[in-house]
This record gives sequence, structure tokens and C-alpha cells, in this order.
Amino acid sequence: MPVYRAPVDDTLFVLNDVLKYERYNNLPGFSDATPDIVEAVLREAARMAEEVFFPLNQSGDQEGCVRHEDSSVTTPKGFKEAFEQYKEAGWMGLAFDPEYGGQGLPYTLHSAIGEYFSSANMAFAMYPGLTQGAMAAIHVHGSDEQKQQFLPKMVEGTWTGTMNLTEPHCGTDLGLLRTKAVPQKDGSYKISGQKIFISAGEHDMSENIIHLVLARIEGAPEGVKGISLFIVPKFLVGEDGSVGERNGVACGSIEEKMGIHANSTCVMNYDDATGYLIGEEHKGLKAMFVMMNEARLGVGLQGLSIAEVAYQNAVTYAKERLQGRALSGAKEPEKKADPIIVHPDVRRNLMTVRAFNEAARAFILWAALKSDVAHRSEDGTDRELSEDMMGLLTPVIKGVLTDKGFDHAVMAQQMYGGHGYIEEHGMSQYVRDARIAMIYEGANGIQALDLVGRKLPANGGRAVQAFFKEVGDFCEENRGDENLAFFTKHLKKGLNDLQAATMWFVQNAMAKPDNAGAGSHDYMHLFGLVALGYMWALQAKAANEKIAAGANGDAQFLDSKLTTARFFMERVMPETSAHLARISSGADTMMAMPAEAF
Repeated sequence: MPVYRAPVDDTLFVLNDVLKYERYNNLPGFSDATPDIVEAVLREAARMAEEVFFPLNQSGDQEGCVRHEDSSVTTPKGFKEAFEQYKEAGWMGLAFDPEYGGQGLPYTLHSAIGEYFSSANMAFAMYPGLTQGAMAAIHVHGSDEQKQQFLPKMVEGTWTGTMNLTEPHCGTDLGLLRTKAVPQKDGSYKISGQKIFISAGEHDMSENIIHLVLARIEGAPEGVKGISLFIVPKFLVGEDGSVGERNGVACGSIEEKMGIHANSTCVMNYDDATGYLIGEEHKGLKAMFVMMNEARLGVGLQGLSIAEVAYQNAVTYAKERLQGRALSGAKEPEKKADPIIVHPDVRRNLMTVRAFNEAARAFILWAALKSDVAHRSEDGTDRELSEDMMGLLTPVIKGVLTDKGFDHAVMAQQMYGGHGYIEEHGMSQYVRDARIAMIYEGANGIQALDLVGRKLPANGGRAVQAFFKEVGDFCEENRGDENLAFFTKHLKKGLNDLQAATMWFVQNAMAKPDNAGAGSHDYMHLFGLVALGYMWALQAKAANEKIAAGANGDAQFLDSKLTTARFFMERVMPETSAHLARISSGADTMMAMPAEAF
């Protein structure tokens, strides 16, 4: 049977010692998040993840969701009760605006507990995750009336939310969208069309589902410039907030999927459903991107979450499974064989996954802290810098962390040999669940193109230059520290490769755009390696400082942290050179063959 234990101590190390979280207590919400409160919140989230959500993960995968003749959907056994506990504990509104019932705590804390919930049960965590994204979009672009009408019930968890973009004929290219919106005399619209792949589109865990739907108002311009966003509730809502009659929206079917079986991924049919414009006409994509960007950060978090729980199970198995003898001589001679964790290739797999997980956790929390500054700081310069950084890093977080999350779920599965291919041990589910994260909320190839084509040149390259400066300054400031010299040397080499790749695009992609497309995937991963390497350098600095101060009983934890940091720099960071070489080769060979030759 699978196991899971939330990595609370590692989260606390990142927040307290690496990011020095308390320095931000001048921001709204941070003064309430004292170290004691943060630890208490993390440990309660860990308890709920381990005791409530995790036991439903394997059974939920096996049972799946069921659609009934009346188009209603029931979730797996225990899910409704678990959601009720989630709702009653107030997790939905942890970081949301107190004006609408939220607790106003930092988004950074929300991200930390989000890892635990997704590791414990990714399919379950998607139900509140989609709701929180819908809440964010309504909060930013909704009218005061819409915010008062919908947000309090969503913050409570009494109502949930979805996002509806994809149609059978269009996914990435939303300019092809056909769902139509017909204006009504009362100011509402009649929405008609079909949406597919709608996560949590129909279920039995909330009283109402608030769908955010992209549609084209009759007579609107073609392409993405003619798209608007609408609030379409499952049940119409009265002026007093009461739930009324059923709207013209129904689940046509549940998608048969490779993984996340316990999440009801629906085909949604809109038949003259009543909808309400959110934001401006023809500006729907801008409004939806508030939700999409939040979702992309959440999906990046899923990559880490699955890699973490898969790693924990692989370690447990590697310590117990007896096969062969250590190359250097028997380690447990009283037994017929040694546990497989003695073998270097097993260690290579486990250390690779661990080195990713601990850096990715720091990267997610570092980025979440930037988001908090962007949304809460009164300093315009700090807000601008943080917004720039978030825009730049969102495709890196989504693309790199989900690519590697899947790769590392596979590596963890490999530790089981044939048993990893058998459903009983649960590793197959982690591989299946992790695979979708590379696809939804913008396939990773699109994330790479977004990074190279839009985010790098934005504002004259202001964001990427700020990132280069931050990492470069760290290397320079710590160059004389003999305890950090090893880390800064490898980090600086990776940064040099990233800067060289960036300059290559400047010199070769404008005249020949295929060069940018051909190198975009490698560039995204090169950027991710430097970001993760920076996180390791920051963690190594914090670990050395704690050791110098006496370690405070954490000597083994800190020594392990430094060993893992060295492994990353020795065995993973050198991949930046390969990425640079591939980027610099250009697009000629890639684009040379005519399509009919494939």
C-alpha cells in the first residue's frame, strides 16, 4: 500500500531559513502569519492530507466518477465527506480577501499547503483548486454586484467553480471558438455551445457550480479579439443569493481518461443557458488569464506534488526490497541479500528525484512570495519587479516542473521493477496522474513558446535582465565564501549558458522565427535548471548558516541538505551545456524535411 507524509520540516526550512519569511510582515496578511501560526497551519494541513485525503486516493482512482441519466455526477465514496471537512476547516478562503469571507493569509502559505493536498490526492485537490481560480477571476474582473453575489458562497465552499475554454475543434487556438452569446433585454446573455475537458464540471459536493465560460457575442470580431467571458451558474441565483431553477447547462458525458479518474472531467453542453458578462465585451481572454495564470502555477505545483509522493514510496520500497549484494561488499550479511538502496543506480534515481523535489519546493514558495509582493506591497517598484518576475516564471514553473514531475514519477516507479507496473503498489497511478499536468492549462510546448516569444522580450527584456542580475549578484556576493564556492561556481556556469542562449535568440530568432520555436523547449528547461540551481545555492547558504550557529538539533537534516545540493550541482546542473548546444544548432535540420517525408 502507498504511503505519504507531508514534508512540513522542509517547508519550514524554506520559509524561515531560506526565504526569511518574517521580513515581509509589513505586507497585509503577513503580520497574522507569525511563525507559530504558519507552523500550526502547515501541521494541520499535513494531518488532513495524510488522514483524510490520502486514504481516498487509490480507492477514488479505482472507483472513478459516475454520470447518471439526469446528467448528474456522483464522486467516489468518501469524497463528499472529505470536501465537507475541507470546507468546514476554511481552507478554501485561506488566502482570499476578508471582505468576502476569506482569511487574507499569504498566498505563499496557500501554496505550501497546496503541495500537501495535491500529493495526498491530486484528483480531489482539483475541485477546490478550480474554484479558487474562478474566485480570483471574479475578484479581479467582476462587478461589485457579481463579487457580492458569488464570492462569499464560493469562499465558504458552498458553491464551487470551473473554467470553460476548450471546444472539440479548438484548444490552444481560442480564436476558433464557436460558443455563442446572444444579448437579452435584461442585460444577460443566452449561451449555447459545447465545451470539453472541463475539470470538476459536474459533481455532488457543492450546492451550485459557477462556470466561467468563454463565448463570442453575436456580431463580435473574429479571432481572440472577439471573445468575452461569462458567469454561467448551474442553478440560477436570486437577488437574495438563493439558489433557484436549473440553468441550461448539463454534463453530456464524463471523459474516459488515462488518470485523475476521481475528478469529473466533463463534456459540458450549454443550451440557451443564462450567462452574465464579466469584465468588458470582447476582453474575455484577458479576464480568463487571471484564472489561467493561477491555474498554471497550481499545475506546476502538481508536478512537484506527484514527484514527492512517488519519491517517498520509492524510498520506502528501496529500503525494504532485498536483491543482490552491494558492489563494495555485503551491507547486511546476516540476510540473503542487501536492500536495493545500496546500489549506485538506485541511488542515482532516488537522488535525482529528491534533488528536484527540494529545489522545486523552494522555487514554488519563492515565486509565491513574489506573487504576494506583487499583490500586497505598497511600493510600486517592488510590485512591478515582482509582477515582471511572475510573468516570466509562470511558463517555467508550469512547463519544467510538470515535465520533470512526470519523468520522476516514472523514475520512482522504476525502483519497484515489475511491482511498479502492478496497480496494487500505487505507482502506476502516480505516473498516470502526473501525465495530464504536462498537457492541460496550456501544453508545455506552448509554455516554452510563450516564454521565448512573449516573456523574454516583454518591456524590453526587463524581467529576464532582473533575473540575471539577482542570480549574478548572489554569485558575486558569495564568491569569497569557501563554503559556497562550489555552488556558486556551478550556478555561474549555468547562468552563463542561459545568458548565451538568450543572446543567441536575440541574434538569430528575429530574422528566422523557426530558430526560436526550435530552441524554445530547451530554453525553458535551461531556464528551469538555473532557477532550481539558484534555489539550491540559497538553501546551501541557509544550511551553512544554521550549522555555523550550532545546527539547533538539525545536523543530520542540514548535512543531507548540503549533500543533495552538491549532487544537483554535480549531476544535474551540467545539463545546461547540452541545452545550449541544441539551441545554438538552430532550426535548419529540424525543418528541412518536407511533411510528406515523415
